[in-house]
Amino acid sequence: MKLYYSPGACSLSPHIVLREAGLAFEPVLAPTKTHKLQDGTDYYSINPLGYVPMLELDDGTRLREGPAIVQYVADQVPQKNLAPANGTLPRYRLQEWLTFIGTEIHKTFSPLFMPATPEDAKPMFRDKLANRFEFVDRQLEGKDYLMGDHFSVADAYLYVVTRWTKPMNIDIAKFKNLVAHNARVDARPAVQEALKVEKLI
Repeated sequence: MKLYYSPGACSLSPHIVLREAGLAFEPVLAPTKTHKLQDGTDYYSINPLGYVPMLELDDGTRLREGPAIVQYVADQVPQKNLAPANGTLPRYRLQEWLTFIGTEIHKTFSPLFMPATPEDAKPMFRDKLANRFEFVDRQLEGKDYLMGDHFSVADAYLYVVTRWTKPMNIDIAKFKNLVAHNARVDARPAVQEALKVEKLI
């Protein structure tokens, strides 16, 4: 398999999950600024949308969107318990978290990354993010991970979007459960491996 990624972007989530799963894959750098691969290939010829992640399977099939990719990867190694079994209520809880992280946190960051966003509009997005992180913090009370005691693909996604608070000057220090969760995920060997490959540490 090939994972097309850009360092520190949301593609870090499936990158972590692939390493947690122990599956063989090739990370392929696809910078979101240039959209050019290291061999000069135009990334738009691989993903017409131009963004990451994109997972290319061994048979050439391509899968887009982080939440779909991480669930696919988890289902290849059910013994790793990275996602609950399909058709169970816990699986829908996982999808609930992946959807929440994607729509309520990830997409709320997007205007902050865009140079064209007016400065006077940015506090509104920061306030919304603080509200969403406060909710997550409450949900993590008494739990190591979003789904309870066991790391899941949702934790990888939450970890990645939470990392964006620092460059965006969003202070999350008061959210003790979230900060502890972030540190717990950060310490995982698979996470450290992914960070090293993406030259983030």
